[in-house]
Amino acid sequence: MIKLYRDDAAKSIFIEDDNGAQFPNSLQAIKNADDSVSIIDLARSIEIVSNEPFSEFVDDSANQYGLTAQGTVDALNTEFSANGTITNDLPSITSNLGVSLTEGETLNYELTADYGVGYEWDLSNVPGVTTVDGNVRKIIGGSGLAAGEYAVPVKAINYNGEDSQVLEVSVGSPPFANTKSVQFNNNDFLSSNAGILQNVLGRSANGSGSSDAWSVALWFKAGTASNASQTIIYYGGQDVANGGHFQIKYNGQSNAKRLEMRYGTSNNRLNFVTQNNSIVVGQWHHVFVSYDGGTTGSSSGSMSSYYGRFRFFIDGVDITSSNTNSNNNFGYTGSVLGQNFNIGKYNNGQTLRNNCKIDELAVWDSDQSSNASLIYNNGNPHDLINLSQAPAHWWRMGDGDSFPYLFDVGTEANTIFIMNNMTAADIVSDTP
Repeated sequence: MIKLYRDDAAKSIFIEDDNGAQFPNSLQAIKNADDSVSIIDLARSIEIVSNEPFSEFVDDSANQYGLTAQGTVDALNTEFSANGTITNDLPSITSNLGVSLTEGETLNYELTADYGVGYEWDLSNVPGVTTVDGNVRKIIGGSGLAAGEYAVPVKAINYNGEDSQVLEVSVGSPPFANTKSVQFNNNDFLSSNAGILQNVLGRSANGSGSSDAWSVALWFKAGTASNASQTIIYYGGQDVANGGHFQIKYNGQSNAKRLEMRYGTSNNRLNFVTQNNSIVVGQWHHVFVSYDGGTTGSSSGSMSSYYGRFRFFIDGVDITSSNTNSNNNFGYTGSVLGQNFNIGKYNNGQTLRNNCKIDELAVWDSDQSSNASLIYNNGNPHDLINLSQAPAHWWRMGDGDSFPYLFDVGTEANTIFIMNNMTAADIVSDTP
């Protein structure tokens, strides 16, 4: 069976036979002495279909062109006359030569041309883009293209010449959307390779200055549990009695409902407590904590300086001065080594409970307290990479992630969290 397809946009006839698709420019059907039918390519003076029974010629709906050999020839020539072209006409590309995509979107483009017979693409500049099998005029793919501009040379060709143009493919960044967060219940936690962040959240001795500074920002929604020590972030040594670390936690007791932080060890540390009821159960709050990298202990006369190394913001408001501060043995002078980096769990226990939720966790390797309001953005989660000082590490907490992995999309983008004792259902559609 020989099937003919009309393509009015390309002003061409496509003939499908055992040799695949043909792209004739001007055609003529003839009846042979034995009532078979042939099709001649007039431009090249060759037969592209030879001595076929007239009943084998059908249109794209599988309707036979004629009931006799002559009737088939007449019908075919009528079709060729309507769609063919004079042999001296040059091809002319008619399709739009500008295409706009968003990162992750798939390209689906068809090249059209007046009097086009053959089509060529140079796809070397657009990895992942390919022609459609059986239709060289169409290209698909490109979902992996990064934001930017791409030039794709294209040609429409016939026996008289060619039309060469450039298809401009513009790939834009997707608009920011915050649609997911991670939910925690008893014994749920996230773990990661703490050593990767040693130069961000760790230090080798007592604070040496800005090189040891860091900032942490996140959105937090407290659950209904009344436990006093529900860990939000824990970073540092496994041996909490002797290994330096910091713990940011939520105190859910009825007379508390506040954030607390410890910096140091169980024996030597600084303690920070926000005002009671600074956290409202069931309400999203933006939490920002920064450390300027300075010394944090050893002298009773310098406690105010040690406390002043840290700044605390809730919902964009600097609450540092209203905190209640205390210490064990005048603070901490030792190192903070990257042995544990947990979200939702201390080194052992003290987990978040009763549907606490965390979203948009970000870490900087610098003191960003002067930019806390920009990071908070009036309570609207936003694309932190667009900040003049973007976070080194940023976990979207569900958006773009794949259970059980939560991917780092910060400037370093090298630290993956693993969800422990959790299911895919703990990535929830509850966001600030």
